[in-house]
Amino acid sequence: MEDIETSICFGEEVATLGDRITAAREARGLSQSDFARKLGVKLKTVRNWEDDRTEPRSNKAQMMSGLLGVPFRWLLIGEGDGIPPPLDNTPLAEGVQDILDELRQLRSELSQKAHRIGRIEKRLRSAQRQKNHKNTRPANEGGASRTASF
Repeated sequence: MEDIETSICFGEEVATLGDRITAAREARGLSQSDFARKLGVKLKTVRNWEDDRTEPRSNKAQMMSGLLGVPFRWLLIGEGDGIPPPLDNTPLAEGVQDILDELRQLRSELSQKAHRIGRIEKRLRSAQRQKNHKNTRPANEGGASRTASF
């Protein structure tokens, strides 16, 4: 099952910073404890990075890059050559490829929906600012009504 999880987690299109840290650390044969010790951080810190709960500061990310032997750019954003994908010629169980395809599709849809939510929230903030701007205009002097009377 771990091989299936690896293929999901470390695919270029879905890998997170934590995924890349984990993959590079494991490719170097380092335990989380050894890695933490070499970086001068607590084990909990490494676990939080690998679980994408927190992100390392740039100086620690630079140290990681050197320690793990991967390009800094790949470690941070996944661009360029990182670690080679694991070689596994084990055939997948029946139906697994369909499940993997469905997961990839859902991740893609989720990403698109998140971008759409961001655009809608931006429109909402803009509309609210316009409403607030209209409400802060000074009233006409003399108590004149804003509507024309016929």
